[in-house]
Amino acid sequence: MPLTPKTTFADLGLIEYETAWNLQERLFNRIIALKKSGASETDNYLLFCEHPHVYTLGKSGSDKNLLLDMIQLQAKDATFYRTNRGGDITYHGPGQIVGYPILNLEAVVKGAREYIEKMEDAIIQTLRIFGIPSGRLEGATGVWLDTDKPGRTRKICAIGVRTSHWVSMHGFALNVNTNLQYFNYINPCGFTDKAVTSMSVELGQPVDMKEVKSVLAARLAEVYNLDLTPVEASGFNNIHL
Repeated sequence: MPLTPKTTFADLGLIEYETAWNLQERLFNRIIALKKSGASETDNYLLFCEHPHVYTLGKSGSDKNLLLDMIQLQAKDATFYRTNRGGDITYHGPGQIVGYPILNLEAVVKGAREYIEKMEDAIIQTLRIFGIPSGRLEGATGVWLDTDKPGRTRKICAIGVRTSHWVSMHGFALNVNTNLQYFNYINPCGFTDKAVTSMSVELGQPVDMKEVKSVLAARLAEVYNLDLTPVEASGFNNIHL
């Protein structure tokens, strides 16, 4: 499989969810337009960021899985968005690495299931490097711990994507130093019987976000065969925001 050309990698830092979503849409539509024009190569992007407290609902999710009303959301300094990604409801907040691969999938995978599985693989490999064993849970996307121990199974990374014309957007949310209290106000990903955890909880100490991002970007580049070109957030924002 050839390396994906022009895969720009940027860590956007703390950014409002709506701003990041609008950015994704522009990049997503740009790649689709290039493909429709018959271009032999397209732009590709891998974006990392953190969001202020926000709950997002996938297109197949249920509003009932948000356990707060709008006034309560405001009291928690949180916002809520219905999105066009797959999956149900999840939480994003500081201390969580949110990753948005916006890729021409024809260059990296043979199918949508493989795309998600490779994303899970990269996260599982990253967690292993930090001493956290993890894996998949049958019938669910994302990355989980203790899947063979009923009553102890817990989620550490949520995944929800959108694909159209073989281009991807949205992605994953890995809990690193996340305030897990915010998950108490939803049924995460629609589950009422599964717990949520973070790297810091599992390791018993805060984790260096920069180090996790470095390892995770390398693992994603490896599983998708991406040729990453890192750019500073300021330079990327000047061009694309």
